[in-house]
Amino acid sequence: MLVRLLYASRAIDTNICDTVQSIMLTSRSHNPQNGITGVLCHTDTVFMQVLEGGRDAVNQLYSHILKDTRHRDVILLDYEEITERRYGGWTMGQVNMSKLNPSMLLKYSPLPVLNPHDMPGKMLLALIDELMATASIIGRS
Repeated sequence: MLVRLLYASRAIDTNICDTVQSIMLTSRSHNPQNGITGVLCHTDTVFMQVLEGGRDAVNQLYSHILKDTRHRDVILLDYEEITERRYGGWTMGQVNMSKLNPSMLLKYSPLPVLNPHDMPGKMLLALIDELMATASIIGRS
């Protein structure tokens, strides 16, 4: 059974570049052998990540994420059984939301800033789908 999980968190470290690089390296080595795909979106202060894969593998990874000291205020925004993957082309894609045109965020949010803790999960998944359609996601593998 495949599932899709979306969560958000707030960064602890102000050096977000090092944190994102570390997450990406770990994801790209861990995820393929566990059948996990997804996308990591971030600004200088928040993370938002979609994970797809088998239920046990995704749940185990999320349990590990909850204990990760690089972030706080982890919130589960969406979790669902799926019939097919949306982000199957990425062991872990990446989007720096700070570099996007603010008008894209305004389509889904009251302000042109990513604040996933105050947005519905389905709205955030629609935003990520648009990012995929506009080739804003990097790191295809």
